[in-house]
Amino acid sequence: MGQPFYKRIVLKLSGEALAGQQGYGIDSEVITSIAQQVKDVVELNVEVAIVVGGGNIWRGIAGSEKGMDRATADYMGMLATVMNSLALQDALENIEVPTRVQSSITMQQVAEPYIRRRAMRHLEKGRVVIFAAGTGNPYFSTDTTAALRAAEIEAEVILMAKNKVDGVYSADPFKDPTAKKFETLTYMEVISNNLGVMDSTASSLCMDNNIPLVVFNITEKGNIKRVVLGEKIGTTVKGSV
Repeated sequence: MGQPFYKRIVLKLSGEALAGQQGYGIDSEVITSIAQQVKDVVELNVEVAIVVGGGNIWRGIAGSEKGMDRATADYMGMLATVMNSLALQDALENIEVPTRVQSSITMQQVAEPYIRRRAMRHLEKGRVVIFAAGTGNPYFSTDTTAALRAAEIEAEVILMAKNKVDGVYSADPFKDPTAKKFETLTYMEVISNNLGVMDSTASSLCMDNNIPLVVFNITEKGNIKRVVLGEKIGTTVKGSV
């Protein structure tokens, strides 16, 4: 077994990835599979933090487009990420991976408050840390949360897990058969070409803090481990190529 290429990572999961084929809610088989992939990485002595979205339960933007106050809709989305985080924690601890959920919105009965130094201490002790409730502020996505937390905990990379595509393409590969897959990109190319990898706030934050991003398909078992071991899969986004 090779040596891990990264020592501390942030894994960004979309809420939709937890829903599987059903498209809504949490698919127990999918979340168990993801938990096992995370365990395989933890066993390499890699420190793993996770940020999970809430789109399988509620999307703040969708609520605001239907007339709901944007801040209220976003807070509801943050609560959806807490539900996903607790489900993922349960799946991990069922396979004996010690896990802590830290929430940006205080709810001490179910999660720790987000405290940077405590999170880093958990990671050093081999615990998986799941960052829930986004940044705690409306108008910011969980992509931005992943970028922010990665900078705060000094993670070496963000692994952006996708459940439909295996990287970044020039167009939607499901609609355009001529869409080209990129192996490497710069954050400036992502922003200027509006490639939709992550929102512009998150991309700028990663670029300013020189945090690389790897976009890959999580539905193929073992892919998280392959990325951590340095295998070239998916698309790598950096400050410069």
